[in-house]
Amino acid sequence: MEPGCDQPGEFRAPPADGPRLRDEPAPYRWFCLDHVRAFNARYNFFAGMAPDEIIAAQRPYAGWERETRAFAANGADRPPAWADFSDPLDAIGARFRERSEALRKDGRPFSEADRRALTALGLAPDADRRALRKRYAELVRKFHPDRNGGDRSFEKRLQEVIAAYQQLKGSAAFA
Repeated sequence: MEPGCDQPGEFRAPPADGPRLRDEPAPYRWFCLDHVRAFNARYNFFAGMAPDEIIAAQRPYAGWERETRAFAANGADRPPAWADFSDPLDAIGARFRERSEALRKDGRPFSEADRRALTALGLAPDADRRALRKRYAELVRKFHPDRNGGDRSFEKRLQEVIAAYQQLKGSAAFA
């Protein structure tokens, strides 16, 4: 707070002088809006630095030389590599079991979009192409406006059914 100012200090500013100690929190100062504006107008980050230190602080790639951790390539949450460790109590594998149970009996994998499409059509994971076409035709007849006396309230549901069919028709699981 600035001496003689009765406004509450809501804005934080760096310490007045001297380096801060490692074991103590930064001794910030708190100013009202008018005084923090005045402080910012006269503040100089480079005050007291030698020309070489100023140039080093202004490098365009300053800080980029530090190594960072790698992120997943596709951002997906993948199961761990099972060859790296043993899991005798199946504590880790239980998390991923749910995904593996949704596989088809013939072993063809489903993508997440395929699973959503199956849910939209109300099909089981082991359905074949014939069941897919039959269910699609049934739902189109049910939700089409011509079959409902021109009622367009089912139009969104019809679009979902068509999009789900298009997804599954081109899917590797139904090839």
